[in-house]
Amino acid sequence: MDTKDFLFPRDLEVSETRLERILVIGSCLAEAYKKNFIKINPDLICDFVLFNNAAKLPNSPPSPIESYQLQYVQIPLRNVVSDAIVRVGELADEAQVDEFYAMAVRNLDQFVDAALEYNVKYGILTLVSGFIVPQGHTASNLHVVNTDLDIRYIIENLNAHLASRVREFQNAYFANIEMIAASLGKRYFLDDSIAFYSHGSLLYKDWAGHERTPYWTAPERGRVEEITPLWQTYENRTDEYFAAVYRQIVFFYRAFHQIDMVKVVIFDLDNTLWRGQIAEHYQPGQRWPYVDGWPIGLWEAVHHLKARGILTSIASKNDLDLVRERWDSVVQPPFVKFSDFTNPQINWLPKAENVARILADFSLTPSSAVFVDDNPVERESVRAALPGIRAIGSDPFVTRRILLWAPETQVARLTTESRNRETLIKKQIERESDRSGVSREEFLASLGATVTFVEIGSLKQVEFTRVFELVNKTNQFNTNGKRWTLQEFADYLERGGRVLSFLVADKYSDYGLVGIVFIMGHEITQYVMSCRVLGLDVEVAVVDHIAEIIRSSHGYGRIDASIVHTAANSPCRELYTKAGFETASSVDGTDEYFLAEDRNPASAAHVRIVAAAAG
Repeated sequence: MDTKDFLFPRDLEVSETRLERILVIGSCLAEAYKKNFIKINPDLICDFVLFNNAAKLPNSPPSPIESYQLQYVQIPLRNVVSDAIVRVGELADEAQVDEFYAMAVRNLDQFVDAALEYNVKYGILTLVSGFIVPQGHTASNLHVVNTDLDIRYIIENLNAHLASRVREFQNAYFANIEMIAASLGKRYFLDDSIAFYSHGSLLYKDWAGHERTPYWTAPERGRVEEITPLWQTYENRTDEYFAAVYRQIVFFYRAFHQIDMVKVVIFDLDNTLWRGQIAEHYQPGQRWPYVDGWPIGLWEAVHHLKARGILTSIASKNDLDLVRERWDSVVQPPFVKFSDFTNPQINWLPKAENVARILADFSLTPSSAVFVDDNPVERESVRAALPGIRAIGSDPFVTRRILLWAPETQVARLTTESRNRETLIKKQIERESDRSGVSREEFLASLGATVTFVEIGSLKQVEFTRVFELVNKTNQFNTNGKRWTLQEFADYLERGGRVLSFLVADKYSDYGLVGIVFIMGHEITQYVMSCRVLGLDVEVAVVDHIAEIIRSSHGYGRIDASIVHTAANSPCRELYTKAGFETASSVDGTDEYFLAEDRNPASAAHVRIVAAAAG
């Protein structure tokens, strides 16, 4: 397994992601990135802007900004610390050391501000590469290792400062190539065995002594001893390094756009969440199974998943009472509790039925779930019953790494809604339980549902992060399935389009920001809503209020809307019919609707509307 597949697992990838055009900004190292990225992906168009010393970016990039999927920025370390770093070990007093580091930080800040000009101006997704920390001894003596007199320590601190600065920008992320370097092994590619510690570049295969080397880099004539070919002295894995850097870029792109995002992980118990079988191998006084490594690593993974807003649940053929009774004696040390899992289904029903029940209770589709089970028959039966679900677990020693490191389990930024997802789901299950025994009208009237509108007027608005997340991950209640780029959002607002988000609360829960409506003139161009609030007639109340907003802004007239059929959006197909619109046409999977000038949409009296705040 090479570095790229080790650090950035592909096991949860369903939709292939091929980058088409990116912008690379940086020094000669960045130009090497460009050349190698194109080798890795021959269909990639990779523009390059040289950025050295105190350079300023051109007013515009080489191609129109909207044509780029992202930009990759590499700040040259040598220009940040200057060649004065060669003498850093000679600095005698603390004041001189502080002055040198302050100079490096000032330089770095200037480089960051200059290099991210396109990000500030256009909002383009930006990855900023960190620095590779030198691999050998860099202090003048052992006593000052890991102090301000140690170049390794200085560069580690500059990495921390760079990461902090990058977080100040929107849609910008710190790409930790030190992580790649450490996993691959710096001795296989980093040139600080022969060059400045501040150079931070690579050993190349075509340097002196290679079997295909050009004559001008052949060993110097007249030496007493010939130089051993460099490729023999230092095994070269630069191709593996470039491949890992490219895969890291894809990783960020997939995570940012939430491609194939995982929303729930459902675990089996026996031989999956613990070793052996709870009924057979955990008798009083019995010392087996051994717990170090797996499954302890998996227990920790559960908490990391939950921290990212990913739900965890259980589908197990077992005796529920026995599992409850023995849980604390089986899971030792007690790193994970039964209560850490939402809506566990532990019984003797087929696992596919239990998994389907969990997804239904969570209002999720199979494509957003991962099922973890050691039994290949169970995995296949769940796949057959629930097309689109991902099932893993054949090798317990890789399961943790897949769940934690795959881009499909990452979140670009943790929103309040994501952080509170588990609580919301539990309240949703409670709400559905209370619904039984009363009429639908009585139940809806008892909810005290409130919808609060917030208009999105800028990509810098605090609510935009959640809006961008929601529109690009929602499949079921999405009237056309469109995914938006940052530039498309900006263009839509620039052309006069309006984006109204809404938050929902009832007596059970504050669901947070759960919906977005896009309006252009008298047309509702897209309606997206979380299925957590589906069935409360919130969607009808929203359309009613949107119609009021359109007419108050543009006067009375026909209001148009449409639904483009996708593979997953059947739950929203009756939206406009329920809201009192008439069907205009239905052709090739696209249904057109209209609300006549002299008609009002349907209303939902049990839902209270709080008018939109300006964005």
